[in-house]
Amino acid sequence: MSSLDPVTARALIVEGIGRRGFLRAATAVTAITVGSPLLGASPALAAPASAPTEPLQPGSGPIHGDHYLPSTPDEVRWGYVPAIGAAPSLRIASGETVTIDTVSHEGILEDQGRDPVAYFGGHHVAENDVLTDAIAIARDYRRTPRNFDVDGPHVITGPIFVEGAEPGDVLKVETLSAVPRVPYGVVSSRHGKGALARTSDGGAPAGITLDEVMPPVAADGRATKDPLRYGNVSVFTSVREGKDGAVGVMPFGSSGREVVFPLQPFMGTMGVAHTTATGETAPELNSIPPTLGGGNIDIRLLGPDSAFYLPVHGEGALFYVGDPHLAMGDGEVALTAVEGSLRATFRLTVCKPGSGDAPSVAYRYPFAETPDAWVPIGLSDPDGAANGQGSDLDAAMRRAVVNALDFLEHDQGMDRATAYAYLSAAASFTVSQVVDRTVGVHGVITKSHFPAG
Repeated sequence: MSSLDPVTARALIVEGIGRRGFLRAATAVTAITVGSPLLGASPALAAPASAPTEPLQPGSGPIHGDHYLPSTPDEVRWGYVPAIGAAPSLRIASGETVTIDTVSHEGILEDQGRDPVAYFGGHHVAENDVLTDAIAIARDYRRTPRNFDVDGPHVITGPIFVEGAEPGDVLKVETLSAVPRVPYGVVSSRHGKGALARTSDGGAPAGITLDEVMPPVAADGRATKDPLRYGNVSVFTSVREGKDGAVGVMPFGSSGREVVFPLQPFMGTMGVAHTTATGETAPELNSIPPTLGGGNIDIRLLGPDSAFYLPVHGEGALFYVGDPHLAMGDGEVALTAVEGSLRATFRLTVCKPGSGDAPSVAYRYPFAETPDAWVPIGLSDPDGAANGQGSDLDAAMRRAVVNALDFLEHDQGMDRATAYAYLSAAASFTVSQVVDRTVGVHGVITKSHFPAG
């Protein structure tokens, strides 16, 4: 009998015993060598992303979740996340799975004409290769008035009410798959935003000159008050099949050269309702800054086979998603990742205090995990727009380190001095993103460093 490649073998096992059974088996096997992780450490088993041959229109193609949630103009929120107590779009039981057709904001925003057929048509995309839900949202969204200069850009789908979730619990979000819905994406850089943004008073940020600001100051048309004349820059990125899976392609120069890079799809925004609010467009609900409820966390490790743990603040948790990414570099410096719509499937599980089903840190702060690593997170200003907005990367770093220490002390049994020394010797701390008003840092603690005692 011929041998199976790891991806095919994994698919057959999951089909036979279910994904939960697969993860339990992987955890049991791994525990022999690395202790008792919440996800068993193992080689990366997620299949590389494939370039879609035709668009995954709403409801078409494979849908693997127990439930399905589309993105429709009447149900999504554009630029804002749901508040505690919001009416849910869907109710599911803890441990069930849901497939969500998410919609990228890029190609439908006001500075791109709010007409995805015309925008993508300008990049040689046929009308029948544009997602119909993106067309409908751009044309028919009326839930809240749009203000391009104030609102967040993201199309937020949900919320999902998870039965049994109560304040003080943790919602465990396992990303089971993230499939590109179209073979293209967009990376945008907008004036006043990004790592090299002009300051609000028109000057250069510390460390660079006005000539080094991006996009260039000479192109800044925000004074016109017409988003189409702002001079923002959007780079269309095509997707094709490469040697080891789907790749993004950006042409450059006059000689036909290209830069080619692998896709790594993940959801930039995954969160739970974190605050009450007086209205759906309250500043504290803006979709841009990440918060203690997660939200626009932008950690590129959170693709298939990851788990994201979120402290529950309201009944039912009210889980939502948005900001789908085809690929992103750590830091997300230009402002956006390669933004592109995804069909993502999640398992949502309620973890009760004292159950051991979630890291202890996660009962008060977002925390993540991959098969190979634990991922403590730090945010510069975790209450978002409330009480002012802080973007101090040092503050985010300090919180990530403290959360790492708390995890190592309380979950792994290390004394704090040794844990601090270990982090300095062998862990990595990485800038998640510097563009979401609240900036983020995440640590990577390798599970194989902790053999069973």
